[in-house]
Amino acid sequence: MHDLVNEYHIAVPTAFYDNEDLNTEATLQHIRNLYDQGVKSVMVCGTTGEQHSLTLAEKLQLLKSIDAATFLPDDLEIIFGVASIRQKEALQLAEKVNASAKINGVLLGFSPYILPSQKEARLYVEAIAKVIEKPIILYNNPRRTGFNPELDTFAELIRLPNIIGIKDAGDSARIPELISVADKKIYVYAGGEIDLDKKIALGANRLSSMAGNLYPSEVEAYFTDLLRGRADKTKNAGIEEKIHNVFADNPIIYIKNEITKHTQIDMGIARSPLGNL
Repeated sequence: MHDLVNEYHIAVPTAFYDNEDLNTEATLQHIRNLYDQGVKSVMVCGTTGEQHSLTLAEKLQLLKSIDAATFLPDDLEIIFGVASIRQKEALQLAEKVNASAKINGVLLGFSPYILPSQKEARLYVEAIAKVIEKPIILYNNPRRTGFNPELDTFAELIRLPNIIGIKDAGDSARIPELISVADKKIYVYAGGEIDLDKKIALGANRLSSMAGNLYPSEVEAYFTDLLRGRADKTKNAGIEEKIHNVFADNPIIYIKNEITKHTQIDMGIARSPLGNL
C-alpha cells in the first residue's frame, strides 16, 4: 500500500447541468485546470456537501470517467470519497474504487441521518476497509451526519493498517486527543480554511481545501506558512480576505459561480434546495 504523499489536497465540487444531471466532463476539466496551476492532489466525490446527493450509479459514472480520462496525468494524486447511508452501496463503490488504477486513496465518511451506534459505525468502517487496499482517511463531520465517533472507537479504527488519519470537521479541541489515542503517527486533515491557524496549533498537519478551487497556489502557500510557523499577518491579509469571501455564505455555490465566471468551465448549479435563493 502506498501512502498519500501530499500535505494539501483540493476538495473539488461536482459539476451539474441545469437540469441537475451529473456533468463529468466539466468536473474533470476543472481538475485538469487545477493540475495546470500546480495542484498535485485532489479529492473527488467527497467533502463539498454533494456526495450524498449522488446516487450509486452517478458515483460509479464519475469514477468510470476518471479512469477513462487520459488527459489526467499519472502524477496527479486522486482521493475518492466513499460513503453511503447504506453499507451495501458503500461496499459496492469501495470495490470499484479499489480496482481503479487512477485512484490513490479514499476518504471514508460515516453514514448520515441514521445515527448508528458506535459499534455499528465501527463495523461499517471495518467492512469497507477490508475491501480497500489503498490508504484511507476517515471523514468525521458530525454537524452533517449526526454521528461522532468516540475516542475509543477512533482508537480501534486507527489500528487498521490502511487507515492513515482523519479529516475531522467536528470539535477542533479533540485534535490532540485523537492524536494521543492513535497507536501510530497519523495525518489530521483540517476541513477547509476556517480557523486554520487554530487547527494547526492543535495538531492538524494536512489540509483538505475548498478555497483552493479558486486560489490554489495562494492557499497552499498560506497553509505551508502556517504549518511551518512562518505566518505573516501582513503577507496573508489578501488570501485571508479571499477565504472569508468563500465561506461568507454558501461556499459550494460561490466556488462554482467563480469557476464558471473566470474560466471556460461551466460548473453549473447546485442541486436544489441549495441555490433556491
